Amino acid sequence: MSIRVPRVPGTAFAWSERLAPGLDDLAALAAEAFAALPEDFRRLAGDITFRVDEFPDAEALEAVGLESEFDLLGLFVGVGMAHDAAVLPTGRMPNHIWLYRRPILDYWAEHEETLGAIVTHVLVHEIGHHFGLSDDDMEAIEAGD
Repeated sequence: MSIRVPRVPGTAFAWSERLAPGLDDLAALAAEAFAALPEDFRRLAGDITFRVDEFPDAEALEAVGLESEFDLLGLFVGVGMAHDAAVLPTGRMPNHIWLYRRPILDYWAEHEETLGAIVTHVLVHEIGHHFGLSDDDMEAIEAGD
């Protein structure tokens, strides 16, 4: 027995044929989000590499004190601008911002925000870490304090 799902004429696309965004899709969305940020902000961010993975690894979770792999949407790894002069560039790895696909999609499914808005928020938050801002600093900025 087969089940036929009728198509509704005039719909933008058939949801029955849609897949969740993959790693490459999320990377493209992050590139678009970064390109849409103000030029001064992007220039200050400097040479940061963006990477997308399914989930954070155990080391990343431990570094931020989280237990659930769904609690971490992104992570800045590297030397922030506030500490740049104190760290010798010899042997230094480039700065990275990790985006974690499955936690981002899980958050998206549970909230009333667009996927683009969520990815942009994660990027801005992680770039804030590059600038040397703490989570508390960024929350205060977002709250308008």
